[in-house]
Amino acid sequence: MLFFRRNNNGVKPTDNIYLIVGLGNIGKKYDATRHNIGFMAVEELAREYSCAFKNSRTGKGEESSVNIGGNRLIFFKPNTYMNRSGDAVAAIMKYYKIPKSKLLIISDDINLPVGKLRFRAKGSDGGHNGLWNISNRIGGDDYARLRIGVGTPPEEMDQADYVLGRFLSAEKTAVDMAITRAADGVKIWMNNGIEAAANEYNGL
Repeated sequence: MLFFRRNNNGVKPTDNIYLIVGLGNIGKKYDATRHNIGFMAVEELAREYSCAFKNSRTGKGEESSVNIGGNRLIFFKPNTYMNRSGDAVAAIMKYYKIPKSKLLIISDDINLPVGKLRFRAKGSDGGHNGLWNISNRIGGDDYARLRIGVGTPPEEMDQADYVLGRFLSAEKTAVDMAITRAADGVKIWMNNGIEAAANEYNGL
């Protein structure tokens, strides 16, 4: 398992900034829902590094940051709701001058079993409205993403109701493990790139 050494020597952040965005919807009624697993993943990363979320300087979400080994990691949760995630992502990328090569988006995926991870260097939105809006707002789909499986809706259930619902108690172990693996996978992406993260986790 890869970990970073925390930079405690007072060195100022460099321009080597990485932006990790977890997608979700704001508000207590959406907490811990399937659609918010991106939020859950970046919250786990912030917890590991003991850095608290605060209102973003862009006004379009909450951010948390840590300086590690000469790199600055920014964890971000948009407050624009899922369908307008691109507005928030574009704003924070512009504010910190972050290129798409240093961006990772974490989202839910109904086409993957609960707890399965899929790292990709780029690709289509796969019908995910948050990813669709991001691709349109930042000028293309050539950015890294991590999809976390939340399972497929039952045939008789509306897709929106399903993703806005909470996980079953029987799924808790798989969800917790997925969030832990997602956090570790982000570290591998940082150190060794998206292909290394995919090789490590996509087959599990």
